[in-house]
Amino acid sequence: MQFKTLAFLSILSILFFTGCDSKEKTEENNEVKIEKVEKKTEFQLKTTDNSIVNIKLEDNKIIVMEHPGKIVLLNFFATWCPPCKVEIPNLINLQENYRNDLVVISVLLEEMKTNEEILAFIKQYDINYSVINGPEGYDLAKGLGGVKSIPTMYLINKESTIFQKYVGIVPNEMMEIDIKKVLEK
Repeated sequence: MQFKTLAFLSILSILFFTGCDSKEKTEENNEVKIEKVEKKTEFQLKTTDNSIVNIKLEDNKIIVMEHPGKIVLLNFFATWCPPCKVEIPNLINLQENYRNDLVVISVLLEEMKTNEEILAFIKQYDINYSVINGPEGYDLAKGLGGVKSIPTMYLINKESTIFQKYVGIVPNEMMEIDIKKVLEK
């Protein structure tokens, strides 16, 4: 029994330490190729009600041009995602309770959804905040380093600095505590 455990752990450690390398190497001189890619930092996002949200990424800031001096909760979601649906009532309450200081903006990360389908989803869940639908949402997610799981939210303070990043479902109380901390500053 101990031999099997030892053998299993040995194989596991070999696999762990010899993981895959994603770097491309040239065959002739084994040098790593480095490609300089221009990173997009300005985004024009279209909401389901056909208004435009202009977002600029600058250092550790997410600047939402239409809402200077406001706290922004930037939410990346999908309509098929159960945790995303569970969070909708919390986002509605936050938008309602902090309407003078906070703006909730949701970015749909789902391809092939028409505005009509999203508008029906908004009506079904009584969503009272802006929802962005379009390929620009994917560009913004990439610009932020990629959204690896949904829901993912960024709480952005009044100075456009990222105060908190939430991955997965977040209790409403936790977000309210963070919002109150931002309001106190």
